[in-house]
Amino acid sequence: MFLTRIVEEVARNDGARVLAGLIRLAGDFDTAEDAMQEAYARALVVWHRDGIPATPGAWLNTVARRIVVDRLRRNRTTDLPDDLEAPLPEPEPENPSGIDDDRLRLLFTCCHPALSPQACCGLALRTLGGLTTREIARAFVEPEPTTAQRIVRAKKKIREANIPYEIPAHEKLSERIDTVLSVLY
Repeated sequence: MFLTRIVEEVARNDGARVLAGLIRLAGDFDTAEDAMQEAYARALVVWHRDGIPATPGAWLNTVARRIVVDRLRRNRTTDLPDDLEAPLPEPEPENPSGIDDDRLRLLFTCCHPALSPQACCGLALRTLGGLTTREIARAFVEPEPTTAQRIVRAKKKIREANIPYEIPAHEKLSERIDTVLSVLY
């Protein structure tokens, strides 16, 4: 029970940052979320056996990144560094905003104009806010299955439309800024 609370606390404090970095690495929400869940499960086993590490958030980040790398290598869908200890590839130099914050990139990805404002808000609250689908549904005053389906459709739309994981260039910010501010509010 104690370890479960520790893992939950680490998830609350570091979860959004770790998940945003995993989405950048994996290029896919579902793969990143699955890796996070697997890292949490491994933490419960390993921390019970070996004790809680000095930096639990960094431990979870490293384990989750390795899980993503292993899955991508197994699927052979992308070229990855041969050495697992090698640093992650740096963000693409054509980053139009010049801002290298994975959480902010994820927020702008969630708030793409191709998605409805409710889908943007639900997806951002789920991935960045760490809210459960039930909590989001209660905030929207709608049935939980409706909210769950909206989030699933938003992720699918991002994947199928190849919506880039980036902060848009200055001239395109106006398309998203109202939705981003709405989500933040």
